[in-house]
Amino acid sequence: MMAMTKILAIETSCDETAIAVLEVKGLGISKSFRVLSSVVSSQVALHKKFGGVVPALAKREHQRNLVPVLLKALREAGFLELESKNTEPGKKSVNNSKFIILNSILEREPELLSRIKKSVLNISVPKIDAIAVTYGPGLAPALWVGVNFAKALSLIWNKPVIPVNHLEGHIYTNLLPVNWKIQNSGFRIQNFLFPALCLIVSGGHTELVFIKKYGSYKIIGETLDDAAGEAFDKVAKMLGLGYPGGPKISKLAESFKIKNLKFKISLPRPMIKSNDYKFSFSGLKTAVLYFLQFHTEFLKSKAGKAAVACEFQKAAVDVLVSKTIRAAKEYKVKTLMIGGGVAANKLLRERLASESKNKLLHTTFYLPPTNVTGDNALMIGIAAVFGKNKKTRRELRAEPNLRLGS
Repeated sequence: MMAMTKILAIETSCDETAIAVLEVKGLGISKSFRVLSSVVSSQVALHKKFGGVVPALAKREHQRNLVPVLLKALREAGFLELESKNTEPGKKSVNNSKFIILNSILEREPELLSRIKKSVLNISVPKIDAIAVTYGPGLAPALWVGVNFAKALSLIWNKPVIPVNHLEGHIYTNLLPVNWKIQNSGFRIQNFLFPALCLIVSGGHTELVFIKKYGSYKIIGETLDDAAGEAFDKVAKMLGLGYPGGPKISKLAESFKIKNLKFKISLPRPMIKSNDYKFSFSGLKTAVLYFLQFHTEFLKSKAGKAAVACEFQKAAVDVLVSKTIRAAKEYKVKTLMIGGGVAANKLLRERLASESKNKLLHTTFYLPPTNVTGDNALMIGIAAVFGKNKKTRRELRAEPNLRLGS
């Protein structure tokens, strides 16, 4: 008999408030998924004027957005049912002792508490089996809102909570077919052959993760300073492109004409020849800064800015691809994949696909769909199934510095 589980997943590690509902069928690793809903509320427009994410602002917005996002996700999944008009709101599921605990859980999120009492207590318990939530790594104020929200829902609905490492979520986006489209569609997972290697590359992380089996991770290389995505954002700011910088750098770089000899620039490839798998993008970022200070003419035209964007992107991608391919060879991996926001970068995807095809003859290369490379709750729900942690209930804390393998 085929087992079926329905999971509600929550993601608030940075500046996206996301909730997804998914249905999982199957036993062991032979599973199929159906996405009943996947809702993401982005705060990019609010943080844009600051040139990056402001933790206190992210926390405030998560408090405001979580309940509306939850209601939308439940409605799209077909799970939103109002309590009977003759029933006192929340009376069925929350008694006085639970109210005391609820107030305690959300004592630092008063606006969220108010919204839960006003809306969540007026709906019937949805037909889910568990709640999955990101508990790290990420921004502490943002993580705590999501964790406490999950604990509150667990209390109200009497459902177990599965704590999920955010980075596991990025890894397991590779289980989705590369051309997959979100919403009310099913898919059977692409089973990985182990051992595997994943390059996680985002605004907060740049890591090479060796995966022995589902839930077993070893970081074999990581950045010593800035993450690659952070460097993209900072260089974009230098060029006056705004935030977030990754997509803007990529788009501008594509417009650069190599035959334009008027704008010549050569940037370093930090640590590309080092014997380890460590990365450093701070020096590359600084090299761009110094170059622009001495060559201000590059900032006076789109062509000049495009030349800088193109060379910076090529330098960053050269390092990422070189070390990833070398690590895949050394560790004799059967599967190579990529995850994180920067995994949407067109040049990086093309270069890794090409290099793996030419140099890793016995390795299968996976790419996640570009629509799930950014933060979302769908990936958290999938990671809850294949990840490391077991079910808990309310003994859960946010861990902003959480690492894979810890």
